Amino acid sequence: QVQLQESGPGLVKPSQTLSLTCTVSGGSMTSSDYVWSWIRQPPGKGLEWMGGITYDGTTYYSPSLKIRTAISRDTSKNQFSLQLNSVIPEDTAVYYCNMFGSGNYWGQGTQVTVSS
Repeated sequence: QVQLQESGPGLVKPSQTLSLTCTVSGGSMTSSDYVWSWIRQPPGKGLEWMGGITYDGTTYYSPSLKIRTAISRDTSKNQFSLQLNSVIPEDTAVYYCNMFGSGNYWGQGTQVTVSS
């Protein structure tokens, strides 16, 4: 059974870096069948795809966030991570990690608030 779990701080100050990690269990991050992504949902708004990483480490980013976003992975730990730089209050959202391909799996989501 595939499970994804997000972890990271729930409060980040403006201008700082938001860092989240997703731990994947029950599925290998070296599988070519999937893309691993970060998706967020600001309060009162829809889902926003931020970026993803493939089995060979290739990354893709939303054009609107590309300048501030970095996604990386640690296959030895079966984890992938998100860094969002220079955060602003509008980055407040529930952040989800997702594994999409032969199946579609989501983490439970983690609330991140950007506030001083």
